[in-house]
Amino acid sequence: MKTLELKIPPLALMILFGTGMWAVSRLLPVGYFVIPGRMALSGTTFLAGAVVALLGVMAFRAAGTTVDPRTPEQSRSLVVRGVYRYTRNPMYLGFLLMLVGWGLFLGSVFAALLLPLFVLYMNRFQIKPEERHMQALFGDAYSRYTSEVGRWL
Repeated sequence: MKTLELKIPPLALMILFGTGMWAVSRLLPVGYFVIPGRMALSGTTFLAGAVVALLGVMAFRAAGTTVDPRTPEQSRSLVVRGVYRYTRNPMYLGFLLMLVGWGLFLGSVFAALLLPLFVLYMNRFQIKPEERHMQALFGDAYSRYTSEVGRWL
């Protein structure tokens, strides 16, 4: 299964999962839910996710390190400031929040069931391989960071 590690850009994965959620919501026209203020909650959650992801990108750019998650070996510095004080993966957390917002917009329980699959895929094929590279590059500093800041939150 290592062939999938670091191969698909996470943005493409978010779009793929979002498309899958839309398809499931259309193919299974049952299991819809109603939440008061759902549209506002959906938009707010989606926007919050976009902001979190953007803050992650901006922190990487400010540190002069690669933003391409498929090449973690090109990391020039361990970024632990800004949004990285709260999450080791703000871009992926942002994508997840965007998908949660999309799921709220769709209002389909079955579409929302794809959200845990996104997290599982990201953990296995994107985050864990990145973590191996970061550990090799930054050693004890990275170990300390991982003991202080959660993978997602």
